[in-house]
Amino acid sequence: MDARVITVVGIGADGWDGLPEASRAALRAADVLLGGRRQLDLVPVGEAERVAWPSPLLAELPGLIERYEGRAVAVLASGDPMFFGIGSTLAGMLGAHRLRVLPHPSSVSLACARLGWPLERVDVCSLVGRPAETLNALFAPGRRLLVLGAGRDAPLVVAGLLAGRGFAPSRMTVLCDLGAETETARPGTAGEWDEPAGSALNIVAVECEPGPDAAPLPRTAGLPDDVFEHDGQLTKSEIRAITLSRLGPLPGELLWDVGAGAGSVAIEWARAHPSCEAVAIERDPERAARIGRNARSLGVPGVQVVEGRAPGALDGLPAPDAVFVGGGLTVPGLLERCLDALKPGGRLVANAVTLESEVRVAEARRAHGGELVRVGVERAAPLGGFTGWRPAMPVTLWTTWKDDT
Repeated sequence: MDARVITVVGIGADGWDGLPEASRAALRAADVLLGGRRQLDLVPVGEAERVAWPSPLLAELPGLIERYEGRAVAVLASGDPMFFGIGSTLAGMLGAHRLRVLPHPSSVSLACARLGWPLERVDVCSLVGRPAETLNALFAPGRRLLVLGAGRDAPLVVAGLLAGRGFAPSRMTVLCDLGAETETARPGTAGEWDEPAGSALNIVAVECEPGPDAAPLPRTAGLPDDVFEHDGQLTKSEIRAITLSRLGPLPGELLWDVGAGAGSVAIEWARAHPSCEAVAIERDPERAARIGRNARSLGVPGVQVVEGRAPGALDGLPAPDAVFVGGGLTVPGLLERCLDALKPGGRLVANAVTLESEVRVAEARRAHGGELVRVGVERAAPLGGFTGWRPAMPVTLWTTWKDDT
């Protein structure tokens, strides 16, 4: 083995017997075996030094790799090392050229094989080290989910979330110890599920079926206002849809939502794609707490909430790809601070409702260019014994783009 290259070997619950010869040869040739205690116990004792992962792993990992520099190192991973595994972490830390990856079928592949599900038509979510509320964004009629469990309570957590969103009739199958002689599969429904999994190594398969009280939510922008907890400080549905269309979220991009109110723009940005990230900046403590609740309820618990007054609260935040200013437009220097922070090619959208904030965006357009659009929305409402149009306050949107240079 090349001592500069770390070999990452995927291993299943069937242990040594389930490994191909190439993986066995790599493990036999290693001077050092790194891995979790469970994975290390699956490999026959040899001459290699065995080192169990420290805790916390991510903080200790660089020093651990450096300690064994110059020796033939093999890393044991569960299933496919590049699927929610240590292989992905090592590739990001060391670079792909330092790795030789020998994958094993993942638990997701094995689950689809058992259930007869096409893998490309399944949504996969891991609860290992991640908030369970992420699942709230995935529940939709007819969708199939595979949830990688984090401990024996995973089926209870999944069932509780399904029932809480009105999907209690959904069929669940809990698969434990996939690939091992102790493999089991237990079927049931979310509304009736009442016991933990038989093993900590489990995956929860879900066939989403809505009940009469379910209200499935689309991924498109402009969710109904009543799905957000708010005190009136909310970018309304129609204006929010237009605002997000001008912000234009792309996979992997970061948004600052400044003066976030209920956090609706940040939340819908994060819902646009699983890799989209958002920071909601809000000075009011009650509203800041409310943003966190809304984000969890709508399946994007990763939205970061910063409690503080902009522009000071923006210090130290990572540079955004897009900025939405929904509040605080008249604060001196706020728009300029946001524009300076934008990455090249980034865009800024500011919504003005008051005369004072309209003056501010008009001045900003003269100084920085961009577009001004005024939007008015009217809703039908009772008028005596008839129906009439009730106009909402018009909103002026200023959109500008930062040069790529």
